[in-house]
Amino acid sequence: MSDQSPPARPARAALSVLLFASTLAVMAGSIITPVLEVIRGDLDVSGTAAGLIITAHGLAIAVTSPVVGRLIDRFGVRGPLTAGLVLYAVAGAAGLFTDDYALLIVSRLVFGIGAAAVFSGTTVAMLSLYQGPERDRVMGWRSTATSVGGVVWPLIGGALGGLSWHAPFGVYLVGIPIALATLLTLPDDPPPPAGKNAGLLPLLRTRPALVGYYALQAAAAVLLYGVVVFLPQRLGEIGIESPFLVSLYTVAMMAAMSLVGLVYAKLRAAAGYPTLLRTAALTWVAAFALLGLADQPWLIVVAPVLFGIGQGIAFPALTVLVGEAAPAELRGQATSLSGTANFAGQFVSPLILGPVIGATSITSGFLTAAGLSLVVLLALSGMRDTPRQAAGPASPGAPDATADSPQARRA
Repeated sequence: MSDQSPPARPARAALSVLLFASTLAVMAGSIITPVLEVIRGDLDVSGTAAGLIITAHGLAIAVTSPVVGRLIDRFGVRGPLTAGLVLYAVAGAAGLFTDDYALLIVSRLVFGIGAAAVFSGTTVAMLSLYQGPERDRVMGWRSTATSVGGVVWPLIGGALGGLSWHAPFGVYLVGIPIALATLLTLPDDPPPPAGKNAGLLPLLRTRPALVGYYALQAAAAVLLYGVVVFLPQRLGEIGIESPFLVSLYTVAMMAAMSLVGLVYAKLRAAAGYPTLLRTAALTWVAAFALLGLADQPWLIVVAPVLFGIGQGIAFPALTVLVGEAAPAELRGQATSLSGTANFAGQFVSPLILGPVIGATSITSGFLTAAGLSLVVLLALSGMRDTPRQAAGPASPGAPDATADSPQARRA
């Protein structure tokens, strides 16, 4: 048995844990979405107030992610990720026991802190454990796992919602066994020593490309929730009102994202990041143009498929770009801002597109989103392609040769 064989098994076990934990971010709101209307009626609150039960954790993630990132950089990944999973489970499961709206909202805000640690912790762990082509491969798998979770978790929530609206909150307790598995499988590596100019502001000054990556992540999140929130209304305009039929459009988007995740490593091997991101933006333009102009159900279903393809490309590409643009000792803080950008984008999406739709029409709102996508595409036209660094199979704990490379800084 070679000296390198023992680390391989923990690496596979750690990857399984990290992929499962990565689905918890999408599970955060989707598990209770099927019972939201029941909660609204039982607690006698407005639709807006009920919506906060879904969105409050996203606001908490956006606000607290930088603090979580600092903790990861100071103490390493395993401790903050484990603590975050426990908090995710305990605060999330509070809905099992409360019938008070105010307490439920407070629990959702606390839950968001745990979810921030899960989002940033899983991302940093994957970026640290895998490099080169192997990193592309696992990030593609992560995209697939996340999109599959976006289909499976709502189905579980809907099934448990038949028992009680409280029951889906019990699913959050899955964070406890995942926390134990994290302690058993993730290496307890000490964090890299902090540099002389450690901190986010010096990092953003020396790596201005990061600001662009965060802006792209925020734009992608705004566009994603534009589809999630307003596609059902668009389908209602053309006579598709059955919840089952509406769900098929969402499933089509998630299925496309999943399939792209499985082949993402091959796409990355064949094309540079600028080409991949421009392709993603082009699919967004086409998707929203279809949603704004088409009236045939069979043609509209093409739109979420195209959008899912774009998301399946952009999600892993931007995650790796952020990770490679930051030195290892600041990767937690750099990655945490991805959480801020993503969840802030989700939170403000209805606030951006909603007024446009309210003043005009749903189709005008989607055409506005197509225009935003076109702006993203034009902005990416100036992004330079860079040669891919040669990299062999990565091993856990290996130094990250790409994180501080000139190529990463110029990407």
